[in-house]
Amino acid sequence: MMEHVFKELKFYFRNGDDWVVNHDEFNDLWISRVTTSYGRIEGGPMKEIHPCKSFKADILPEADHANTEDINTGSLEMGMFGRAMKYQDIERCEIIFEGDQKPNEIYFPFKNKDTSGLDNIYQTSYISTKNGHLYIVIDAERTVFELYPEAR
Repeated sequence: MMEHVFKELKFYFRNGDDWVVNHDEFNDLWISRVTTSYGRIEGGPMKEIHPCKSFKADILPEADHANTEDINTGSLEMGMFGRAMKYQDIERCEIIFEGDQKPNEIYFPFKNKDTSGLDNIYQTSYISTKNGHLYIVIDAERTVFELYPEAR
């Protein structure tokens, strides 16, 4: 059996932006209860998907960067930490492994905050003034301040 060695995580935002965070740029990462389901994404064909129950991450200040080809220019100006605070729209991620292994695509819990359908009521984000870390929690029952009380 081939070992999965985590290399980076690629976030996908609801508006089409994406953001790659390297393994070394995470202080903490937890993806809870990943399951296999079958469903339609945005009216497409029925396919296998992997939703999770909960996601939390403590991301180091070094990760506050973006590639110009990955995001719109507004996000580039505010930085990825600022973008994650302003828009609560992280929809899914890919876990990318070392070598030629296929990435694992994980969908986060998502419930529309309003009729625009962009922001997720389950996502909370916070940039700590203590250490500059970005804390993200995507969970139907808990917020970033409940899972990372030290962030304040």
